[in-house]
Amino acid sequence: MKIKRSRSTKKGRIEIIPMIDVMFFLLATFMLASLSMQNLHSLPVNLPEGHADPVKAVTPVTLTITKESNIFLDKTAVTIESLASTLKPMLISDQTSVIVSADSAAPNGITVQAMLRARQAGAQHFLIAVKHVD
Repeated sequence: MKIKRSRSTKKGRIEIIPMIDVMFFLLATFMLASLSMQNLHSLPVNLPEGHADPVKAVTPVTLTITKESNIFLDKTAVTIESLASTLKPMLISDQTSVIVSADSAAPNGITVQAMLRARQAGAQHFLIAVKHVD
């Protein structure tokens, strides 16, 4: 005679759908949090399009040139004449990069003049900011 067990054994199951929902929620939360931590020291301009590697400089100085030919160093308005004297104390070391963030509608002459003045101040490494295109 066979004795029936009073407890029936059921195999445990891991429900994966709620786990996937939680993982997508965490992914979206961390993506939004990391985007809000992005800190640029420039004004919004219409950048030209191109392909470039991400910048890995520690403390770059941003040289912004608007389409109206206004020049800014880390959101501080400067003139072409005062650019070198304002930039010189901002260049902490020889490896400090200057990110040139020029509007695509800005005159090329003012951009080149600003870069030449930055070179007079001691800047050696220039990075051109572009809008990433897929």
